[in-house]
Amino acid sequence: MQRRIAVLGAGAIGSSIGADLTEAGFDVALVDQWPAQVETLKAEGIRVQMTDREVHVPVRALHLCELASAKLEFDIVFLAVKSNDHRWLAEFIRPYLKPDGVLVPTQNGFNDDSIASIVGRERVVGCAMELSAEIFNPGRVKRNTPRATTWFAIGELDGFYTPRVKELESIMGKVGRVDVTNNIYGAKWTKLIANTMTMGPFGLLGLGNREASALPGMFELSVRLGKESLAVGTALGYRIEPVFGLRADEFAGSNDENLVTAMKTLLQHVSNGRTAPIHDHIKGRTSEMEYIPGLVARKGRELGIPTPCNEAVVALDREINRGSLEMDRSNFERLQARIRDA
Repeated sequence: MQRRIAVLGAGAIGSSIGADLTEAGFDVALVDQWPAQVETLKAEGIRVQMTDREVHVPVRALHLCELASAKLEFDIVFLAVKSNDHRWLAEFIRPYLKPDGVLVPTQNGFNDDSIASIVGRERVVGCAMELSAEIFNPGRVKRNTPRATTWFAIGELDGFYTPRVKELESIMGKVGRVDVTNNIYGAKWTKLIANTMTMGPFGLLGLGNREASALPGMFELSVRLGKESLAVGTALGYRIEPVFGLRADEFAGSNDENLVTAMKTLLQHVSNGRTAPIHDHIKGRTSEMEYIPGLVARKGRELGIPTPCNEAVVALDREINRGSLEMDRSNFERLQARIRDA
């Protein structure tokens, strides 16, 4: 029997996943809280423009309010929402996830245990990912990572290799490369480190990834951010892991060297895009930085590990969220000054 799949969150990431799985012939429903997006998907399907091709497919789309009367239960749910929304949407989808179903958080952040506390640990498979995409108009997605450089790491939270992980590997392979790991927490923290090195500072500036990464002093600051995040992760017991499809031999060397390798690989994959907090700030939404550098800073305080660079990123991001500061290139100087003062 064919699996029934829900993609909960039909923004840029969820639409990219939903389009590929629909094109591959899976039974997929895209569920979202953005009314205009759902109506456009119903009328016109989803159009995803990649660097090497375009996908345009009709899709099944549902408003959140329609799910209660749709009489659907799902075998697999891909949760593709911002970290800010993960808890209430996990609660929302829980009644529609089959007792033996599985929820896969395809999002940034470190939310697997939080989600497991809601739907049950036995119904969560962890996921780290790299899929860069943007959406500003309903029904139209600009996907910056084609399938060749889209990457997922998936794994059971307890590290075991199970039939359902093997099945998910096959399904998600229609969207990008999939690595199965027995160290999903390590893979997720390694991805989080890379995000603190790039997403964190770049999101304050409003610049494209290529332009932001080329600013004098940005590389050195990114390495400092990564070292802080690594120190916190190590203290929490996480072992860093090859990410973004890198082989073990490509990830060999000291931890510092691996941080640089991860950051450079990420930037190669998403050089033509803008990082996610920029999209949020443009749309007037609160970014999810509290769940990325903010998580590093909070855990650092609990452990007594200084994280002045991550603290400074989060402080400026909060000002942008409040509307007391605009995204601008000059925020790089503000960031450097805050770190010096700290």
